[in-house]
Amino acid sequence: MIKIAIPLTLGTLLLAGSVSAQEARRAAERPPAPVERTAVSLPARPIVVARGLESVIGKDISALKRQFGEPRLDVVEVYGRKLQFVGKPCILDAFLYPESKGGREVVTYVDARRSDGTAVDRAACIEALQRR
Repeated sequence: MIKIAIPLTLGTLLLAGSVSAQEARRAAERPPAPVERTAVSLPARPIVVARGLESVIGKDISALKRQFGEPRLDVVEVYGRKLQFVGKPCILDAFLYPESKGGREVVTYVDARRSDGTAVDRAACIEALQRR
């Protein structure tokens, strides 16, 4: 009986060892399970208003048209819009983006320059264009 039991036990141990080695290889070949991540909602980014830009930053298209008249350019982009207002003293570009997904577009940034491309004080340009 012992003659049969020893080879049977050794065979079982060898078989168990080969199964665990195969499982280890399969586990190493298998890609790791994806880590589930939840998106963190970020608070709305505050708009920083430089002194003299209060009459433009945060305003919508209709408010800009009331202040400056019809824009020379109205460029609709994928995520926003650019309005360009032109006067003798300067050119003002107003960049509008939605306040929230699907929300109204408001001015978040303005740029000002002369017709030759020289930079101009943005607040001074706004004031000059409002006076005309």
